[in-house]
Amino acid sequence: MLPKWHIFYGALFTLFLWIIAPTIKIIDLALIFLASFLIDIDHYLCAVFDTKKMSLKNALNYYEEIKIRTTEERRKGIRKKGNFHLFHTIEFHVLIAMLGIFWLPFLYVFIGMVFHSLLDLFYMSKRDYLYHREFFFVNWLMNIYANKKSQKAYKSLSQQNKSRSP
Repeated sequence: MLPKWHIFYGALFTLFLWIIAPTIKIIDLALIFLASFLIDIDHYLCAVFDTKKMSLKNALNYYEEIKIRTTEERRKGIRKKGNFHLFHTIEFHVLIAMLGIFWLPFLYVFIGMVFHSLLDLFYMSKRDYLYHREFFFVNWLMNIYANKKSQKAYKSLSQQNKSRSP
């Protein structure tokens, strides 16, 4: 989902909360609103890391290219994970929720993040795109470890085959 839609729906959600619970402080509503779209900073950081360009417009173009490539791959039956987004993981959400137990502003940040993630889940499931995101930091780490292990095995096998050939 594009950031403009997260901003739009985040504003509607915050307005809804203000209407049903007018005693929530404006600063706390602002935290919910900001968290409902600023969680996507990890998307921006991935784009900057991959392209080495800090422009927001470049980051949006980067993800548009990924969307086109992923759509083409899906037509061919290829379903790969996309970039890893730390702030979208269950573990990060739990961390913010636990901090919210000790410091109330984090609870409002958590509410905004959960709203954002629910929008993402709805959007991605509607487009059969859930496979593209890793939702667990632990899984991501295990996949990195498994990939490194399989690369070592491949290199070892490759070297053995080279030494056997005449």
